[in-house]
Amino acid sequence: MGGAVSAGEDNDELIDNLKEAQYIRSELVERAFRAVDRADYYLEEFKENAYKDLAWKHGNIHLSAPCIYSEVMEALDLQPGLSFLNLGSGTGYLSSMVGLILGPFGVNHGVELHSDVTEYAKQKLDFFIRTSDSFDKFDFCEPCFVTGNCLELSPACSQYDRVYCGAGVQKEHEEYMKSLLKVGGVLVMPLEEKALPMGGEGTAFQSPCRVSEAPLAVRSLQDLARIAIRGAIKKVIHQEAVNRNGNGLKNTPRFKRRRVRRRRMETIVFLDKEVFASRISNPSDDTSCGDLEEERQGEEATTPPDTRPEPPVNFLREKVLSLPLPDPLKYYLLYYREK
Repeated sequence: MGGAVSAGEDNDELIDNLKEAQYIRSELVERAFRAVDRADYYLEEFKENAYKDLAWKHGNIHLSAPCIYSEVMEALDLQPGLSFLNLGSGTGYLSSMVGLILGPFGVNHGVELHSDVTEYAKQKLDFFIRTSDSFDKFDFCEPCFVTGNCLELSPACSQYDRVYCGAGVQKEHEEYMKSLLKVGGVLVMPLEEKALPMGGEGTAFQSPCRVSEAPLAVRSLQDLARIAIRGAIKKVIHQEAVNRNGNGLKNTPRFKRRRVRRRRMETIVFLDKEVFASRISNPSDDTSCGDLEEERQGEEATTPPDTRPEPPVNFLREKVLSLPLPDPLKYYLLYYREK
């Protein structure tokens, strides 16, 4: 599945293409997609395909096409504080994006059939928390992944505000899926591969394994204190920015690359039955494309310094590190992140 939009050179360009094709329509969804680099969820040897609008599968590991995830995220109508259940949670890519929207007081659970994929998802989640440049810009609802058969959830399992099942659901399981929803909730799933033609992240209906009980969203007092302290620091940072420039922190403008298509067009002109010219230069041939590229570089060189994007600054990290606190407490507040 996929191929609805053209490939991007990086994650941002892929998101630009999804927006242009109206697969991404809301600011919340766009911010989540930009914050989680799709390539980080690929195995190293397959990363060159990460920004194509195509599904990817290797062994038990599976990622749906970006256009599918876009439609799912928009259809779920996510809001902070909601509870979310991902049936066939796979690599955790979708669950991580959802967690950025749910915030620290949401619930974010994933059930995956294959134990090796569950471990893979946990590794990718840890990598995202430790290394992502975007992590500190959000209040994150960390996903919790378990291995099991989503058709054998315990009857005592909690109901959820939002449920997504990527694998095809047979008609006889429709009522079971609906039973996982709270009143007024939203369920997104492909019913007999017809309602929504989406490929899922796992074939979640084949295992004899049973999920005896869903993981509980219980936070320690220490974790709640960290959330509150980080929130208070962010408010201080925002207020300082308002006092400094009157409108808070501005997003650094992004300059989208201008693609130059290199084509060679040949024109043969006959005059009095003889060849007058074997080739006439065309504005789109290689030489002129080079001129266009030079023109683009010239425009960039003349761009005023104050309009060029500056290196991103992690104000939260700088503020925490400047506090008169013991180093272990500072690192805890930063989730032991490497940068």
